[in-house]
Amino acid sequence: HTVDALLKKGYAVRILDSLEKPVHLKGKPGYIPEEAEFILGDVRNKADWERALDGVGAVFHLAAYQDYLPDFGKFFHVNTVGTALLYEVAVERNIALAKVVIASSQSVYGEGRYRCTNDGCPGGADNRYPDLRSSERLAGGDWEHACPDCTGTLKPQPTDESTVNPQNQYALSKYTQEMIGFNLAKRYGIPTVAMRYSIVQGPRQSFYNAYSGACRIFCLSYFFDKAPVIYEDGEQLRDFVNIEDVVNANLLALESDEANYRVFNVGGGQAYTVSEFAGIVKKAFAKDLDPGIPGEYRFGDTRHIVSDIKRLKGLGWEPANSPEKSVRDYAAWLNEQVDIDDVLDYAERKMKEMNVVRRTKEPNSL
Repeated sequence: HTVDALLKKGYAVRILDSLEKPVHLKGKPGYIPEEAEFILGDVRNKADWERALDGVGAVFHLAAYQDYLPDFGKFFHVNTVGTALLYEVAVERNIALAKVVIASSQSVYGEGRYRCTNDGCPGGADNRYPDLRSSERLAGGDWEHACPDCTGTLKPQPTDESTVNPQNQYALSKYTQEMIGFNLAKRYGIPTVAMRYSIVQGPRQSFYNAYSGACRIFCLSYFFDKAPVIYEDGEQLRDFVNIEDVVNANLLALESDEANYRVFNVGGGQAYTVSEFAGIVKKAFAKDLDPGIPGEYRFGDTRHIVSDIKRLKGLGWEPANSPEKSVRDYAAWLNEQVDIDDVLDYAERKMKEMNVVRRTKEPNSL
């Protein structure tokens, strides 16, 4: 989508992509425009970076490994080393890059910012950043964060860019991308911006990546006439951002000097529960199938996370598209596809085999 927008504005574009499986299970996507030069390569390979950066004026570094599986080393080989090689080649070859835009993630906040509901909390009510929920609490179906200093519960608040607390392998690797980018960028004069995307939704999202979120999972479920599965109790808060809004944010980061050496949240600006989002998908597909809540959870999932987007709005950006539009667009694209494999059962089974998806001790199937 970013390539399409750049071409429309008259930029010449080169793509470096490894066509990693299972995301690109069936090879090079047909939607890649012929006007864009395409290099099949890997960000872990320095020679591929050398080919890709030759004659280039700016870089959108969107390549990343995403998954729930515990192949920890791959996250850092792809995300961390791949980013270091970008700057290594640029410095060695004296490539005068006008801008590098790094795709980071809301995940760097971990559980994000909370407030204790007890105003007299001895630890202070505001700006609480809880750690990962324990397996024991999750196994007992105890979903919400409790204040460690009093009897109060913690209430989620919009999370701004000031405090990070990465708590899984993906989040850690994304934050290392930011640290590499900003520290090397300042040293060598390479203007760099990091965009911490919330849950990005819209057409072209891979059918085959178990990581790729609620829109894909719920839409495919209804497409195949299956009731989608909701983890925990469905009351988790999320914010969803449409791909068109993300592209507008990307181009703003490229073209605005005011964005240089800064990090920005890119979110939808409104909180939804996972159950509310499932209702949006159900309505879009007009299927009489209610989601199931079988008492399962993904260990390592964030309970609530909603991004504060005031900083990016200060540059003139505004999210203009709703989750309803994202779902409609994804459903329309899905209905245009042929030979779609039903990968939902495989992905679920794989995550259970790897002990990523777990069941509470007393499941409350609905």
